[in-house]
Amino acid sequence: MGLFERYLTIWVGLCILAGVLLGNLFPPVFSAIAALEFAHVNLVVAVLIWVMIYPMMVQIDFSSIKDIGRKPKGLVLTVIINWLIKPFTMAGLGWLFFKVLFADWVDPQSAEQYIAGMILLGVAPCTAMVFVWSQLTKGDPNYTLVQVSVNDIIMVFAFAPIAAFLLGVTDIHVPWETLLLSVILYVVFPLLMGVVTRKKLERRDDEDRLTNFVQKIKPWSVVGLLSTVILLFGFQAETIIAQPQTIFLIAIPLTLQTYGIFIIAYLGAKALKLSHNIAAPAALIGTSNFFELAVAVAISLFGLHSGAALATVVGVLVEVPVMLSLVFIANKTKHWFE
Repeated sequence: MGLFERYLTIWVGLCILAGVLLGNLFPPVFSAIAALEFAHVNLVVAVLIWVMIYPMMVQIDFSSIKDIGRKPKGLVLTVIINWLIKPFTMAGLGWLFFKVLFADWVDPQSAEQYIAGMILLGVAPCTAMVFVWSQLTKGDPNYTLVQVSVNDIIMVFAFAPIAAFLLGVTDIHVPWETLLLSVILYVVFPLLMGVVTRKKLERRDDEDRLTNFVQKIKPWSVVGLLSTVILLFGFQAETIIAQPQTIFLIAIPLTLQTYGIFIIAYLGAKALKLSHNIAAPAALIGTSNFFELAVAVAISLFGLHSGAALATVVGVLVEVPVMLSLVFIANKTKHWFE
């Protein structure tokens, strides 16, 4: 691991502070960047995520993907966690905290909104950031790609029904343009570029050329991640400063959900006797959220300044630092799977 990867937690913490500071000092700048969107997908963030993912896509060897069918347990675990456990535990925790434990501190209408935002996070499994978590745990990139692809296919058909059921509505509007564009920008486009790049390098019959190229572009993954963190925190800087208590209350059940799902998935992977390079990404895929989609759907359904939108934004605030701690745990417990 390089300098940036080794101390990634420190860099992320500094970027969080930088984003909040810059967002409060230069709100017009971040407002202008936030306005650069199509179908509720911010194009600048999309580019940064592309920069983050592309180096990982180059490392994927498609000739070995055909062998993944021989190891279906990791895929089964991912599907069960993402679609049969995670959405419902998120809804349950939201109800427990905002209807029972925090009932005296939050008015009923706001509580409903916060629960709705949490549900949208729970129904949106990770698509883009998981490639970062997989790389940091030295996961199998080919297997991770298949897991993400299967999740994307299921999400197209299952997102609306599950969200509608948990939100208690029957006519939920899913912004299909947002869903389709997100998958294209965050997965399909960088994947195609990675395939083309790898093919060109392999045709030159120089094994070191591919390795050297990967080593040169690998740091850009971290640059993309840190830049995305600065932007996301800059977008919500004024909200973070204005509503610290509310954000703290929302962060508590989200944090518990994240660690709880990871424990369930990680122990499940161990029980299934998966290798660590499949077990770690499988657990992290189930734990992480497709927060870009959750934020977009919350804004579409409830409005930009709604409590639901705020809850999905807090999901962004919780996501990176908590996931980094889980990456640390996964790396420290690698010997469990040997």
